[in-house]
Amino acid sequence: MRSEPSAAPSPVTLRRASPPDAAAAADVWLRSFAAALPTVVSPRSADEVRDHFRDVVVPFRETWVADAGDGGGIVGVMVLNDDELSQLYLRPDWRGRGIGDRFVALAKERSPDGLSLWTFQVNKPAHRFYERHGFVAAERTDGSGNEEREPDVRYVWRPLIS
Repeated sequence: MRSEPSAAPSPVTLRRASPPDAAAAADVWLRSFAAALPTVVSPRSADEVRDHFRDVVVPFRETWVADAGDGGGIVGVMVLNDDELSQLYLRPDWRGRGIGDRFVALAKERSPDGLSLWTFQVNKPAHRFYERHGFVAAERTDGSGNEEREPDVRYVWRPLIS
């Protein structure tokens, strides 16, 4: 018995988030944070994170989502705040498919003069990811300036001047 070939997965679209995306974007954040940072304690409950995405992030920040359509819905979220890449999270089962690379390219396009971001010192995969995209560690802290009280690293990216 021969099986029918499976349909190709629908392409993932990067688009600006709208209010109905807030809950799904928050869920991506929650799942990714739990998977990537199991030793970091979030200072907010899941409900507080969802409220924050609904009331602050989506309406007042430049929020982008990776939408896999019927094949998966919202699978990634990126938030820009002027020249700061303040959030970039992917659903764990969607990592390694180039979505993060596309988000970083979009962030660079939106902030062509440069970007900065913070990531936790324990998040070595994030360090490798951002360094691969030309970001350079510029500052390390003891975490006293973030909600989680977790040591972090500020990365910066500046375009090459030719």
